[in-house]
Amino acid sequence: MIWCSGWRLAAAVSNAGGLGIIGSGSMYPEVLREHVRKCKAATKAPFAVNVPLMYPSVEEHMATIMEEGVPIVFTSAGNPATWTARLKEKGITVVHVTSSVKFALKAEAAGVDAVVAEGFEAGGHNGREETTTMVLVPMVADSVRIPVIAAGGIADGRGMAAAMCLGAEGVQIGSRFVCAEESSAHPAFKQCVLNANEGDTVLTLKEITPVRLLRSPFQAQVAAAYARCATTEELRTLLGRGRAKAGMFEGDLEQGELEIGQVSAMVKDIRPAAAIVESIVREYEECMTRSMSGGGMANG
Repeated sequence: MIWCSGWRLAAAVSNAGGLGIIGSGSMYPEVLREHVRKCKAATKAPFAVNVPLMYPSVEEHMATIMEEGVPIVFTSAGNPATWTARLKEKGITVVHVTSSVKFALKAEAAGVDAVVAEGFEAGGHNGREETTTMVLVPMVADSVRIPVIAAGGIADGRGMAAAMCLGAEGVQIGSRFVCAEESSAHPAFKQCVLNANEGDTVLTLKEITPVRLLRSPFQAQVAAAYARCATTEELRTLLGRGRAKAGMFEGDLEQGELEIGQVSAMVKDIRPAAAIVESIVREYEECMTRSMSGGGMANG
């Protein structure tokens, strides 16, 4: 959700009863401080900041978070043991994003308060294991004692209900909110998401950092590089810098990186974040009511 989830989206989700998250991986330290302050002014509800731990400015980001009194931090892409104790000393709740049981256990050992079990259906940077959410969530739930939040491939109340049945205690939803009115994604990128169909995303660049992208001219260049057996260094050169910003924030659909999850095929409209939250919760409650009234099992 970098380039998509700033203070406006985070505040709108929190005001609607969810937990809004500011994506700090695209922000300079002074920009993050501005977003945190604006979010605090726009909502009295809790909100969070996601911090990729391999981000070059992680020290400055963490200082901002602690100084500004951000109540919850989601860490990802790195070792949670590095920051968890310091954050918790400040009374901050820490959640770590994982893509495997192995890393969920390491996060629990590091002292985090909860883990996000993110299946490879998710958009953006992803796990190398390619474990689906339906497989990953129950395995993680069976392996750790702390709460598990499901992510990856969830865009509506049906997905939320399924995640709860698998052992999750909450869900994290990204791609659906790219097409929220308050999302900072470029309108051209939002339209690409609305136009996406089944099979229009690809998990690629595993040699560098796995990422799920919409099919696009840039993604075709990556596919061509693989076809000619490009080296990791050649792939790194092709990727270059700033492609996510170019595609998702500036609307360069030719040479930009268009990060989105498989659920993009389910997203067909742009709505206020509050309406999205309300729809997800209503559908979740309807699904759980139906499940309580009976169901069945099929044997293929």
